[in-house]
Amino acid sequence: MKNRIVRAVSLYAFTVVVLLAIGLLMPQVSVGWHALWAGVVLTAAALLIKPLLTKIFRNAAAKSASDRTRVGEKVVQYVLVFLVELIIWVLTVIFSGVHVRGFFWGYVLPPLALLIAWIIYDAIDDRIEAKAGQLYDRVGTSVRGTSRPDASPSTPGAPTTKAAREELADGLTPEQRRLFDEL
Repeated sequence: MKNRIVRAVSLYAFTVVVLLAIGLLMPQVSVGWHALWAGVVLTAAALLIKPLLTKIFRNAAAKSASDRTRVGEKVVQYVLVFLVELIIWVLTVIFSGVHVRGFFWGYVLPPLALLIAWIIYDAIDDRIEAKAGQLYDRVGTSVRGTSRPDASPSTPGAPTTKAAREELADGLTPEQRRLFDEL
């Protein structure tokens, strides 16, 4: 649960900054204070709708993948990624106070900017989420008033669990091991 909250909050903060940048750099897109609500819409779409749309489009494109060349397949993948970004941008414009004027500046360039921003976010998200997680833990400990809720004094020679021995062996927690296995 904590990881989902941290991921959503860090992605929200990043998308608000990106929306403000889009509003400043693109004259046909008006964001302003609507970036706060548009960030909620964009974050929700990125976390919930984007994976679903990507899966649907990839499955549809996979049916004819054998008919395309290697370059053709890459072009199809890039077009599908752009279509997903375009759909998410249109949903953001519809469900928030963001106003766009003009087709090219309002509906073609912002999805490209979002795509570039999410590539950057993907490169730095581990560090952002780690900092957000530390902040989350710091707030949680100040609210609870303890250093760690699950901290128990360990005595030398006390029996250890299998999970604790594994964590000592490779330095990873079970959750980190699971994340590496999913990759």
